[in-house]
Amino acid sequence: MIKIAPSILASDFGALREDVLAIEKAGAEWAHIDIMDGHFVPNLSMGPDIVKSIREASGLFFDCHLMVENPKMFVEPFVKAGAELITFHQECVEDMDELIDYIHSFGVKAAVAIKPATSEETIFPVLHKLDMVLVMSVVPGFGGQKFMPEVLDKVRNIRAHKDGKNIDIQMDGGINAETAALAAKAGVNVFVAGSAVFAKPPYTETIASIRKNAEGNYNG
Repeated sequence: MIKIAPSILASDFGALREDVLAIEKAGAEWAHIDIMDGHFVPNLSMGPDIVKSIREASGLFFDCHLMVENPKMFVEPFVKAGAELITFHQECVEDMDELIDYIHSFGVKAAVAIKPATSEETIFPVLHKLDMVLVMSVVPGFGGQKFMPEVLDKVRNIRAHKDGKNIDIQMDGGINAETAALAAKAGVNVFVAGSAVFAKPPYTETIASIRKNAEGNYNG
């Protein structure tokens, strides 16, 4: 199933609740929430209190992407704030098994993200335990970067190793209607779009065009 997950990092923080409600009304299924600690990536973003405030206003599925050096310490606060899926980065965790189990212990879904320079094979030992894999199609930490088509080979390889398990494959970075078609053809079914969505309010047309191109090209 195709899911559109606008990244609220690209929204107007002065009208965050209104923007989250607008993407929900425009047809998005998920809200992608980037949490950055200023260490794993150089930027800082929002804390659990902000997530809690928008959780109270929205029925969207909250997809929380932890771009942080110590993801375990962030899991419980963001689950309590309303996150329904926690994604951590393979690059900053020694024991992925342990952290996946810890996330699942809160009754939420668990995902692993990989940077463009990280081999997808590093996550194969835990693939059977995951609910989703996030393949970054830009270097994490900044919005507005160009899509890296070379990462599509990672998606194809992950898809080939799923062994029939129902694992979502998400792509984040430079997603628009055109790149969504390429990603869907490789096997992506969850699309994180930031600037492409929030630059064009009221968002309905952009979300619909991403969905149409993704559904028309999906090869899951």
